[in-house]
Amino acid sequence: MKNPEANSKEPTTCTSDIQSRWRSPSNIALVKYWGKKGPQIPANPSLSITLSACYTETLVNMQEIDSPDPEVEFYLDGQPQPAFAERLRKFCVDLAREKEFLRYKRLVVHSHNTFPHSAGIASSASGMSAFCLCLASLEEKITGDVKGDFFREASQLARRASGSASRSVYGGYVVWGEHPDVPGSSDDFAIPVPWDIHPLFHGLNDWIVVCDRGEKAVSSRAGHSLMEGHPFARERFNQAFRNISVLRLALQSGDWSAFAFLTEHEALTLHAMMLTSRPWFMLMKPQTLLVLEGVRKFREQTGTQICFTLDAGPNVHLLFPDSELHHVNELLMSRDWLNLSPENIIRDKEGTGPIKLS
Repeated sequence: MKNPEANSKEPTTCTSDIQSRWRSPSNIALVKYWGKKGPQIPANPSLSITLSACYTETLVNMQEIDSPDPEVEFYLDGQPQPAFAERLRKFCVDLAREKEFLRYKRLVVHSHNTFPHSAGIASSASGMSAFCLCLASLEEKITGDVKGDFFREASQLARRASGSASRSVYGGYVVWGEHPDVPGSSDDFAIPVPWDIHPLFHGLNDWIVVCDRGEKAVSSRAGHSLMEGHPFARERFNQAFRNISVLRLALQSGDWSAFAFLTEHEALTLHAMMLTSRPWFMLMKPQTLLVLEGVRKFREQTGTQICFTLDAGPNVHLLFPDSELHHVNELLMSRDWLNLSPENIIRDKEGTGPIKLS
């Protein structure tokens, strides 16, 4: 893997030895979060699986400066990204009003993704969670303490940066958003699910079929805003609350049929919200539809325990237990209908969460 510190353009040299480095994974929501209220508060709760192979590594170096407002330089695979650096700078300036350790500081950020950026595999979730884990570690080093639970603090910071990032702070199955059937759940931070998961869903595979590597035509941020005044918004939010309760029972009991139906229905509902927004937009590509139809036909013919979900993008996530590995390989070997090359398949699965790097 390419070293996130490597660069083709020399960044500002940090004179301080205060730094932090984290690896944080992406996640895929089973019950989708789509729509906000207030400052980064979800209109409905969501439930996700944290991944393993799709992650971001981020190194943050901190140095003192004369200006009270924090400054940020950001490098992705060594290349400066001024637009994203400005997004991080605004976030840090806002955060510095309550986080004194950020005042009079410059942050030089080196980052690397193991998967395509801005193609609907939640690079903001892994990227912002890695960045906020670094911030929480830096606060701990500078002040000697982080108020409360470290990962809860990091999740709360990540939520303010990017909603889905709050879930990537934990491994396994994670809930973000207050829900009466999820003790300890909150709109302010995510938590690991507080119930036992049936063995069928342990180590669930998520193989991502990359249908398009380009940047999304409409950002998730813009898509969320279109839920304001959406004719179906209220029922969608109520549906998500109900689906959390149904999915909980399926995950506890090992009911694959219920899990598969709800997971696919949630994915299609998410994209239906996009198609019925004002103005409407579409993130699925023709290849996306071919894969969805192919998966459905294959399941009907073979009885394979496989289902799909979609993030806010064109790429298809194939979910299945280890017992179905041979069937899924059989499906993907018949690539005539898929029109895919092997490098278009990212083999991932449920992961254990972020790792602090030396």
